[in-house]
Amino acid sequence: MNFIPLYFQDKLTIVNPAGTIGVLTLWSKVDYVRERFRQAGVDLDAATSPIAVFGTLYGNGLRELLRNLLYNPQIQTLVVCGRNRSGSLEELQKFFAEGLEYGASPLVSYEPLTSGEQVSTCRIVGTNRLIDSLVRSEHFLATPRVCWLGEPKDDGTLARIREFFNGWRPEKQAPVTEKDRQEIALPRVSISHFPSCPQAHTIVRDTFLEAWQELLFIISRFAHPVRLAKGERLELQNVKVVIQRPVFDPEEALREFHFDPEKLRTYQRDFLRGEKGADETYSYGNRLRAYFGADNLKACLERLRADPEDRKAYLTLWDNNRDLINPKGQPCFVSSFFRRFDEKLTLTATFRTHNALDAWLPNVYGLMALQQWVALRLGMPIGPITVVSHSISIDRKELDRALAVVGRRPFGIREDPCGYFRISLDEGEILVEHRYGDVTLKEYRDRKAVRLQHQLARDLALSDLNHAIYLGRQLTRAEECLRTGREFEQE
Repeated sequence: MNFIPLYFQDKLTIVNPAGTIGVLTLWSKVDYVRERFRQAGVDLDAATSPIAVFGTLYGNGLRELLRNLLYNPQIQTLVVCGRNRSGSLEELQKFFAEGLEYGASPLVSYEPLTSGEQVSTCRIVGTNRLIDSLVRSEHFLATPRVCWLGEPKDDGTLARIREFFNGWRPEKQAPVTEKDRQEIALPRVSISHFPSCPQAHTIVRDTFLEAWQELLFIISRFAHPVRLAKGERLELQNVKVVIQRPVFDPEEALREFHFDPEKLRTYQRDFLRGEKGADETYSYGNRLRAYFGADNLKACLERLRADPEDRKAYLTLWDNNRDLINPKGQPCFVSSFFRRFDEKLTLTATFRTHNALDAWLPNVYGLMALQQWVALRLGMPIGPITVVSHSISIDRKELDRALAVVGRRPFGIREDPCGYFRISLDEGEILVEHRYGDVTLKEYRDRKAVRLQHQLARDLALSDLNHAIYLGRQLTRAEECLRTGREFEQE
């Protein structure tokens, strides 16, 4: 029986198709490992070698490897010689020794097969490796022998290779034929969401529309699927959005996203109205200005008039005695905090729950009216609005609408609020100046980019992902120029 790969044929190096040994090089280059085998005196002739194939694994090809083995049951031995950087060796060993444990992952699922066969997400026992349920150790006619010969660069590896092949004899097993080949489908992975800390997302944008588009992107990419009484949702927790310039967006831009500017202005007026309509169970204006027997918004204004640095201009809309007991009619907007900061009036608002697609933008327009009402009477300029949403979600049935908005999400280079960096070579070292405006905040020096990376990360010297990637590129270039003696000029 000749070796015929079902997967990664272009990435495998076949030696003798009739061989019964497969060599896994893990994270090492195949050509390098082959050369070490040649140095050890291993037969690599295409007609006589016991080795059928060399191939890498890299930790992500395990599903394909197992299927290639099932389709080629003549492979009796897997010789592993390579850098084991991702634990692939242990995952392979434990697959055959301990098998799989079933249990759905909240992150990964598999698309249904045309055959109708169910596919579950499993974990290799004793590891963190997720894998599908279609291939199991009991499917193998004979469990392949896994032999670890070490890393190819190690001093003792050549001796171990020689020892293994000098003592190697084919395993005694019943002859295999074409009928013994097993071809098992490879299911397509369906990602419900990308991994992140679902309680730690922060968005900082200049305008409401920019922030809303970024918010929908974050939810569509990272939100976890949940099932509520009202249906399936994609949810994140404690999302913080900072709008740095809270002014009315251009009307044309609002209409492009099907928001009526006049309706938003009406909503702003209603947000400040203390009366509650007969057909309303609650209104934000009523909770702010009348519900608790006082105009609490006006009380916050008076506190700030008396002391602009007062930190008690805080009001809540949630009534524990009513809202924890009644089955419905609870406000989503639950608190606000006014604070003079950097000589401007800032507003932080908290929402218990938030419909990101339809409610978030009107709500923040209401907050803008709230902030402007106080700032105008204080004669104070307006600062950022911060919105914290304890539970923010999208109806799964509306995901297509959200993705249509996300598809128009702009991208541009944003200045890092932590400052910028000037990089140069100085007296045999890389000099990194952390600057803000025309002021140098701190200097970092070292010959190695990796050590500078750790120093900058320790100091939280930058906050923008794009900035961090740029800085990494420049530090790498600077180190290379330092090593080779070439002139370095920061891009």
